[in-house]
Amino acid sequence: MEKLAEPSQYGTPLALYVRARSSRAGRRFHIQFDRHTKQRPHHSVNSSRRPKQIRHLMNIVRIARRFVREEWGGTETCILETSKCLLNKGHRTEVFCPNALAVRNREEIQGINVTRTPFFYPYIGLSGDSKHAMDKKGGNLFSFSMMWQLARYPKLDVLHAHTQKRLGGIVRYIAQKRNVPYVVSLHGGIHDVPREEAATWIAPTKGSVEWGKALGWWVGSRRVLDDAAAIICVGKREQELTKREYPNKRVIYLPNGVDNDKFERGDARRFREHFEIPPAAKVITVVGRIDVQKNQKLAVRAMPALLERDPNVHLVLIGHVTNQPYLNELKEMIQSLHLQRRVTIIPGLDPATGTLVDAYHGSDIFLLPSTHEPFGIVVLEAWASQLPVVAAAVGGVRNLVDHESDGLLFESDDDVGLVDALTGLLRNPQRAAELAAAGHAKAVGEYSWRRVTDRLLDIYSEVKN
Repeated sequence: MEKLAEPSQYGTPLALYVRARSSRAGRRFHIQFDRHTKQRPHHSVNSSRRPKQIRHLMNIVRIARRFVREEWGGTETCILETSKCLLNKGHRTEVFCPNALAVRNREEIQGINVTRTPFFYPYIGLSGDSKHAMDKKGGNLFSFSMMWQLARYPKLDVLHAHTQKRLGGIVRYIAQKRNVPYVVSLHGGIHDVPREEAATWIAPTKGSVEWGKALGWWVGSRRVLDDAAAIICVGKREQELTKREYPNKRVIYLPNGVDNDKFERGDARRFREHFEIPPAAKVITVVGRIDVQKNQKLAVRAMPALLERDPNVHLVLIGHVTNQPYLNELKEMIQSLHLQRRVTIIPGLDPATGTLVDAYHGSDIFLLPSTHEPFGIVVLEAWASQLPVVAAAVGGVRNLVDHESDGLLFESDDDVGLVDALTGLLRNPQRAAELAAAGHAKAVGEYSWRRVTDRLLDIYSEVKN
């Protein structure tokens, strides 16, 4: 049986009592951090670089900023797929996250238990629209309820934070008090992010007064990376920059993966008929959040030149809307260029359905025009769907795509280069098929979720020793 920690262990002279009101349920939560479980003794594990077998099964909690079907992205896909693999190997894993944008506080998604907790933004004068914008992207929130639940979670071996800021600080705080290791994954990047993009994260807080710095100081939000047992980077460039800042720490490059079987087959005709895309259209598809970072404007801006060279070109933009003003600007641009019949916007697809797979198979070229991209998991999905890829040469994409071997790269500010690359593939189907085949072989051979999870288990084993 686990021993109970003394109250003084938590760095406060008295037991901490917090009352937090849930905005959804209207109930009061009485949270008492006066006792706590320590880490139980664990059996030794093979400490080799790639152990063939872990001698005991682990209890792992993954912490995300949000985890809802209606707002799905690469981070959620990574957490879900690796969690499924962990369960298949006999380990226990669950996802904890704030209940941002969610209608249920507990849910099972493809066999993975998800617990969502009440939260708040520590700002005075924050409007409802601003809170919603922060729910969508980048809000620096806090959750006493999550602290309480993580503090009482039984037999915890490893905490894995897929977020930073105050929420990451909560993970750090609980890990230290429970004497268990924690690792942090950098999905969106912190070192390899344009200033313009970073500015959009805090834009909703303008005009409000932040009072949450004391909370951040309490949980050590500025030391999340400093005290992590390992930092996992999905992008090679992010790993290089992070390693410079933390030369004596485990900074590991662990790319995302793809479910090749899932994307192998799709119904192109069903997709085109459902979204009223002509059968003869040559479809260029962009998959990514409707957001400044994903740079859909570049794709729209290229359409007039593409249509001059091929009047059958049709652009499809698929992604959940995380920046409503940007979507409005996109629609205005489409209208001003008279492209209403040439551009289809699909504001997000449920990952549980096969519509996204159908969309890939209903396309002729996949385009990734992002201004920055830590990895580019959608490139793997396109390759698994046997699509040729044209992508901006930014961030992790530079390491993922081998230019002119399994895809084409262009500079993100080079409109002419983009148009030339797309036109070349539209006019040369054989070349497009060759790139698609090479990309497909890479996705199948190097980027399965099983491979990613095996390495993740190695990391967990290493930090436990």
